[in-house]
Amino acid sequence: MTAEQLDATFSALADPTRRAILARLASGDATVTELAAPFAMSQPAISKHVKVLERAGLVSRGRDAQRRPCRLDVGPLRDAITWLENYRRYWEESYQRLDALLEGLQTPGSAGGPEPGGRDS
Repeated sequence: MTAEQLDATFSALADPTRRAILARLASGDATVTELAAPFAMSQPAISKHVKVLERAGLVSRGRDAQRRPCRLDVGPLRDAITWLENYRRYWEESYQRLDALLEGLQTPGSAGGPEPGGRDS
């Protein structure tokens, strides 16, 4: 995934309305009219959100007679998850090292801590 594609994906996901549209499409295809139903905004406003999602590659539109249903495309989401996974691993390893350090500090007789029954100088 290029930086440009990743930027488009995260930009599209930054808006709560677009995330709600994706959540709806996860349960099946829908027309713009169907997507607009739960929102207090016009159908043209929803169409603009759908276009942003299309440009990011998250949504595609098909033809079904007179209908043009929108469909979720998970490829860019998968790519974003892969990108984020590197950071999740980094933070997980960092927390494991911190846990080990804290555990070592709490263990009696460990380096850096006073011996039980011993005197502090």
